Amino acid sequence: MDKTNDIIETRRKKLAELKNNNINLFPNDFIVSHTVRDLRDAIEESQHSIKEDAVFIVAGRMMAINRFGKACFIRFRDRTGQFQAYIRKDKIGDQAYDIFKKLDIGDFVGLRGGIFKTRTGEWTLVADELKLITKAIRPLPEKFHGLKDPEKRYRRRYLDLIMNSNVREIFIKRSRIIQAVRTFFLDRDFLEVETPMMQPIPGGAEATPFKTHHNALGMDLFLRIAPELYLKRLVVGGFERIFEINRNFRNEGISTKHNPEFTMLEFYQAYATHDDLMDLTEEMFGYMAREVTGSTKITYQNNIIDLGGRWNRMPLTYALETIGGIDPGLLKDKEKLLEFASSKSIKITKTKYLGKVISKLFDVLVEPKLIQPTFITGYPVEISPLSRKNEKDSELTDRFELFIAGHEIANGFSEINDPEDQKNRFLQQVADREAGDEEAHFMDEDYIEALEYGMPPAAGEGIGIDRVAMLLTDAASIREVILFPHMKPKVSN
Repeated sequence: MDKTNDIIETRRKKLAELKNNNINLFPNDFIVSHTVRDLRDAIEESQHSIKEDAVFIVAGRMMAINRFGKACFIRFRDRTGQFQAYIRKDKIGDQAYDIFKKLDIGDFVGLRGGIFKTRTGEWTLVADELKLITKAIRPLPEKFHGLKDPEKRYRRRYLDLIMNSNVREIFIKRSRIIQAVRTFFLDRDFLEVETPMMQPIPGGAEATPFKTHHNALGMDLFLRIAPELYLKRLVVGGFERIFEINRNFRNEGISTKHNPEFTMLEFYQAYATHDDLMDLTEEMFGYMAREVTGSTKITYQNNIIDLGGRWNRMPLTYALETIGGIDPGLLKDKEKLLEFASSKSIKITKTKYLGKVISKLFDVLVEPKLIQPTFITGYPVEISPLSRKNEKDSELTDRFELFIAGHEIANGFSEINDPEDQKNRFLQQVADREAGDEEAHFMDEDYIEALEYGMPPAAGEGIGIDRVAMLLTDAASIREVILFPHMKPKVSN
């Protein structure tokens, strides 16, 4: 029997003993009046002179126990922080102290008492009442070894959160990011909406969907890969400014940048262009950074990144020439580009369109080098099936993608509101799908019908919330900012 099993067996014996003494191991009647933050605020507000008759009632998980016979110091933690408590037999009584002696690190206790400062200068709650609230059976990871293995951390995120304060801080920041997004848009007269997560036709992005079946309706449905086409239906319906913080699902690989289930912000604004959205995006990121980090200058993976001010805007072809090192004469010749890719050992699987080849070369040669916020513009029509054509160059679209720290963060464009143009784009996607491109769009006749009722000129954008969270928490992997990332089943020995 290993050490952990020995500990569990010992704890089970303690549980049985406490039960036999009619001790409720999981009561739900302890009323908390203060948090650890409240204790610290009280200390600060009193200018470090707490009244002797002040009483605080707190609860939390015991994280450390130092026993000294008839007295003991513990450290307990609640959602707001950690604090020290002093437990004395003559203060809490013989019966309570006998119960306390059977408690372990990881158990939850309720405490009532005043606050004093120890000889070492640490503020401490001296308990005149202690109550067991929850008895833990399994031991926490050892303090000095902690929980370091990413595999174990992701599978047992609850332990990761208990043991690693930096991990808790990441998810607190993630919550603040989402709150900042919501506040930003509500303050600008956008309406928050919800659209279906199960759709009869997956649309809004080039991706492989997850498929399910609804028994009552007798029909197949798809988990959404994007909410785009439903949101634009709402623009047709008269909602001129809308946003959705949504969950999307794509049946794709897992990497440091990809998880099959992820969170997106998507928003649409009538009577706006992709240029307007680039301006709005700059403003939003500056606001988010200040709200979450206190500054528009952040550090990400040892790079100082400035999210304030106006960002660089660069045409796709110019980026390929100046950053990717591709001769401008190659950018109109697909075969020569494929030869160039081969010479650089860049594997390209989708070779039907010049735009697909250009896009892949950009992903490899340019994207990792875009550290400071950069909008890449002028994407070809053939890789932008939902984007409005540029009026000066019909081979390009009014579309941008945003890159920060070598990651694609956002994709936005002026929308197609010509139903005939959109239908022709869908038909081309259908042909591509029939030719073997599993990520190509489906035909959505209902959406075309909606456009035929008239949609005002508009622009829309999608932003990966997980990648924004990575950026603002200095996380190298998307798994660090998703509470429960998808993983392969654990192999049992």
